[in-house]
Amino acid sequence: MKISPAESQVLDALWRARRPLAAEEVTQALADEQEWAHPTVRSLLNRLVKKSAVAARMEGRRYLYSPLVARADYTQAESESLLDRLFDGQLVPFVTQFASRKKLSPEEVAQLRKLVEKLENDS
Repeated sequence: MKISPAESQVLDALWRARRPLAAEEVTQALADEQEWAHPTVRSLLNRLVKKSAVAARMEGRRYLYSPLVARADYTQAESESLLDRLFDGQLVPFVTQFASRKKLSPEEVAQLRKLVEKLENDS
């Protein structure tokens, strides 16, 4: 399933809420990030419902929306797609690209070391 950047922001608002939201609540949740009108958010929600990424259930006179896609599953699929498109599925060139272009903080370097150690111990 292909999720657009705008749709992913709507999904993110739903994930952060951790409860079903009405379209008005999604609009409010995104207000600091986006100046989208309420009809725009409703359109994005409807597209996500059609893609089976979001569920809509009627409560009273309004719909409540909740994600059907787990954040971890979405992140995994998007990460694999990026690796496949730009780095032929290879992780090392991806990490090398970022490390050579962006100065890593000492904390980030320490986290990478811990990850490598964990990977070495798990194999």
